[in-house]
This record gives sequence, structure tokens and C-alpha cells, in this order.
Amino acid sequence: MELTIARIGKAHGLRGEVALDLRTDIPEERFVKGTNINTSPAERGPLTIARTRVANGRWYVHFEQSVDRTFAESLNGVELVVQAEESDEEDAWYVHELAGLAVELTDGTVVGKVVGLEHLPAQDALVVKEKNGTRTYIPFLERFVPTVDVPGGRVVITPPGGLLSTDTENLVISDETSGVQESPASSGEGEER
Repeated sequence: MELTIARIGKAHGLRGEVALDLRTDIPEERFVKGTNINTSPAERGPLTIARTRVANGRWYVHFEQSVDRTFAESLNGVELVVQAEESDEEDAWYVHELAGLAVELTDGTVVGKVVGLEHLPAQDALVVKEKNGTRTYIPFLERFVPTVDVPGGRVVITPPGGLLSTDTENLVISDETSGVQESPASSGEGEER
């Protein structure tokens, strides 16, 4: 099975270095000098690691094939992939294991299916295609996705009000949108000094 370990980001500098958007917990093992890494799309690689560095928590890599900024810019969006076995961790899943799973509410109502996983700055998010075609991002946290049942072909979600397109009438952003009016005492207005 092919596993994405990073997505190549923007070119950095003039000599062909690129930033990486990591998808692995072990970059120091994956990105070793001299390592050949396959790509998706396949015609963009394989690429050979010439050197790596970390600055402010961000990984940068220079590939032997990347001789200048123009070539580095052409790599933007290319995925770096490796062959991997199925995960044996209890609470870890690969994207291909999640894609296609039915998405259910706790009462068993099917609201859509998982079509992907986005790696966002705060946390990962399940990409769900709702029955009406709307794409919705569900934070991939146990609070919102308490059950992932790959053998059973489903995930169970507990979305907050308004997150699903079919539930917009329950959207609460603040007290102003919920219809609750703040009293002058709680707002700090009208207080004497």
C-alpha cells in the first residue's frame, strides 16, 4: 500500500530547496540523505534526498534533482510516498482506510460518507460528503468522532449544532445568534465605580 509521508510545499530560496507539509511522525527516519522517495504523480520522481534542515519547526529538503528555484516550484503539491504495511495501532488509521466509510450520527442516521482527510494546523479533519453533496469538515477528535469502525464500514460523529448542512438552524456562534440576550449586569454596562 502506498502511504503519503509529505506533500511538497513552496520553493524556499534560489537553489532548489522546498518546504514539506509532513504526514509522518518520523521525518528524521523518512528523510535521510541519499534516500530515494517515490512521488505521486509517479512521473515527478523518484526524488533523492540531498540534505534536510528544520527551521522553526518546519522541515525543508533539497533533492539532488532540484537544481534551481524553477524546478523546486514545479514540485509544489507533489506527494512523497512510500510502501507501508497496514497500521497495527488501535487508534491510528490511514486515509485509504477511512475513505468510503459511512458517516453516522449516534442514533444511527447516515448523513454521508468519508471522502478524505485534511491535515489542518490545529488538528486533522475528516472530509465528509453529505447526502445532499455538501462537503463538510469534521474535526478528527474523539469528542466529535467517538467511533471509527473500519471493519464495520462506518464512523460515528457527534457534531456541534450547525456543523452539518442539514443542521444549520441549530448553529450557535455566540449568544447573539442563539437568541439569548445579555443582561446589562452581565455585560458590564450600567455598573457604578
